[in-house]
Amino acid sequence: MMIPPQRPADDPRNAPVYLRKTLLANGHCDRSIRQLVADGVLVKLRPGAYSDRKNHDGLDASGRHGLRARAVYQQARTAVVLSHTSAVPEYDAPTWGLDLSDIHVTRPDEKAGRHEAGVHQHSGKLHASDVVERHGMKVMTPTRLAIEVTTVASAEAGLVVVNHFLHTGMTTKEELLDRYAVMEHWPNTLRTGLVLHRADARIETVGESRAWHLMLTAGLPAPIPQYEIKDESGRVIHRVDFAWPELGVFLEFDGKVKYEKYLKPGQRASDVVIAEKKREQLICRLTGWRCIRLDWSDLSKPALTASLIRTELFRG
Repeated sequence: MMIPPQRPADDPRNAPVYLRKTLLANGHCDRSIRQLVADGVLVKLRPGAYSDRKNHDGLDASGRHGLRARAVYQQARTAVVLSHTSAVPEYDAPTWGLDLSDIHVTRPDEKAGRHEAGVHQHSGKLHASDVVERHGMKVMTPTRLAIEVTTVASAEAGLVVVNHFLHTGMTTKEELLDRYAVMEHWPNTLRTGLVLHRADARIETVGESRAWHLMLTAGLPAPIPQYEIKDESGRVIHRVDFAWPELGVFLEFDGKVKYEKYLKPGQRASDVVIAEKKREQLICRLTGWRCIRLDWSDLSKPALTASLIRTELFRG
């Protein structure tokens, strides 16, 4: 298991959270705190917790969730561990499809949890290997966290997170299955086995994970992810997102991340699109295969997209 390095101390997501009791101890009163909020100096994260508005407003939804999670952690009256969807941002993992409205923490004392005031407090038995410290908080490890996410998210969103942790080396399929095998009385695990079965470390992006989920859910033949394309001399010249060699078809997912990855200094997105088209033509010429291209809009129409893929795979 490879845990990524901590974020730099000056990262905006590590910005301080000011609790009401601390502000009062430093000479403020409730009226002056309200005035700081009205003046746009502070933003109220949750009752009794504030942050610098300028920093807060520059963060995306995941970053803002992280600030609220930090506030809950600091306000907790008992020891807690950041868990489920609320620990995902601490690893810079994708939060696509996750419900970020509640903050999730787990009590290591195994006492009954509760769900109130925007905080979902879980009760669960923790192993010593389940918890690490990140950014000044106790946080679930990627292995434990990946399994937890499958219990509170859709199978598709859970697969996105699990594949990310696998691809980045933060956990392995063996570690996930071993931890899953000794789960005791965990609720809402009906999707967990399915997600772990479908998870694949070769899948690199959110879009690829969603396309993979779409194809398997539709009962399409499972393609080979990150398939290597070789030239006449046997040299690997390209990798395609998915391939069905026996059917002579490959599939590419066109997302913003892909084009940003290939963008060189001074290039425009249109330059990358043209280069990508030439790459497709070369692959088709070398292999004689057909190409299927998907984008984000296709993923929002799974039944239609699966039908189109099936038609292309078996059109003879």
